[in-house]
Amino acid sequence: MRVTVGMAEMGFATDANALIVTHALGSCVGIAIYDPLAMVGGVLHYMLPVSTIDKRRAQERPLMYGDLAIPKFFKVAYSLGAQKERLRVVMAGGAAVIPTNETFDIGRRNVGLARKLFWKNKILIAGEDVGEDYPRTLYLEMKTGRTWFSSRGQSYEL
Repeated sequence: MRVTVGMAEMGFATDANALIVTHALGSCVGIAIYDPLAMVGGVLHYMLPVSTIDKRRAQERPLMYGDLAIPKFFKVAYSLGAQKERLRVVMAGGAAVIPTNETFDIGRRNVGLARKLFWKNKILIAGEDVGEDYPRTLYLEMKTGRTWFSSRGQSYEL
C-alpha cells in the first residue's frame, strides 16, 4: 500500500506493508516520524514557516504552515498510539531552489522553525538532509522504519 502525501498535507499508516512518500520538497520541508512498537508512521509536507502572514489562509489550510502543521502532526501520531520517547524523526527539504536573499529564504526559515519546535519540545532529529539547492522526495517504509530521500536520480538513507 502506498500513501502519497501532497503539499500542505500529512499522511499516516499503521500497516506494516505501507510506504509513505512525499514529492517535490524544494523549499518545503518533509518530516517523517516512526514508532516501531506502536507501528505508527507518518509524513508531513509543509510549505511556509509561519501562519501569521495570512491568517485567513491559515484557517483554511493549516498544514501549509509549519507553526500549525508540526504540532498537529505530532498530536495525530500520539492519538494513533505513538509515544514521543520512541519516535524516530527525520527531516528533508528546505532547499534554496530559487536564488534569493536571506530575508526571503523560505527553505532556511522552514528548517529553522522545525528545529526550534523540536528543541522546545525535546524531540531529537535522527537524520536530516536539508538546505542546498536541489529538490527531494522523502520515503518512509513502515515494515522497517527505514527512511530515505531521492534526488537527481540517486537515493540516500536518512
